[in-house]
Amino acid sequence: MSAGECLVVLVSAAAVLGHVVGTARLRDRGVQWPAYRTVLWAAGWSCVAATSAGPFAQRAHHDFVLHMTGHILLGMLAPVLMVLAAPVTLALRALPVAAARTLARCTRSTPMRVLTQPAIAAMLNIGGLWVLYRTGVYAAMHTEPWLHAAVHIHVLAAGFVFTFAVLGGPDPAPHRSHAAWRATTLVVAVAAHNVLAKTVYAAPPDGVTAEQAQVGGQLMYYGSAPVELLLFVLLCRSWLTPARPIRRVVPRWSRVTTWDGLRSRRASGAARSR
Repeated sequence: MSAGECLVVLVSAAAVLGHVVGTARLRDRGVQWPAYRTVLWAAGWSCVAATSAGPFAQRAHHDFVLHMTGHILLGMLAPVLMVLAAPVTLALRALPVAAARTLARCTRSTPMRVLTQPAIAAMLNIGGLWVLYRTGVYAAMHTEPWLHAAVHIHVLAAGFVFTFAVLGGPDPAPHRSHAAWRATTLVVAVAAHNVLAKTVYAAPPDGVTAEQAQVGGQLMYYGSAPVELLLFVLLCRSWLTPARPIRRVVPRWSRVTTWDGLRSRRASGAARSR
């Protein structure tokens, strides 16, 4: 295992450990954190480690079909699992107040507003794949270690941002776009991804044989369908599920009361005096 692969494993383990520590801090405060989100977070980072280190990653250098399998796991499935784990929400609750406020300001910043626009996130995600497979980047990444690492980081990060921009949660999304616009962007992105898969099938990337390109293109087209369907289901669910109304509970001991409550108290006091 190379130094880069060891770093990937360490980063993945640190991310999972940090999530567990955060949930433990909440538990100490008496706040329950859903266990399934921790499982989702660990599963997402397991996809990252499995596709970027070890025998799978080494064979994917020479096997385009395995490379495409890694694309689905790293660029599509792992981001969905990570987004559903709501890591920002956990951080906002577990971090000290000063750090949580800084993180909250980052989520409301202009760069985040731009990055989480569905159209821009789709261009970074799907557009990056077009550059990877329709230019010489794919062949170059197998000879330049730094480019190989950059491509993997971009695929994961762009997939995460795109998934969050389309779903609009469950983490806080101050700049969330309308659900109709997010759905439209998802449809266009899926279409562009499928068209790219067909071009891979018809015109292999540099350094890929026609046989492997055909199998890899089919895998890219059909293998990504379950993840894309999951995105549609999650988006429709968030769209159709009505938001819970915000109920303000005023403690009985509170000195702040409504005018109607004040009048009722006066009336009851007058009745008792009689």
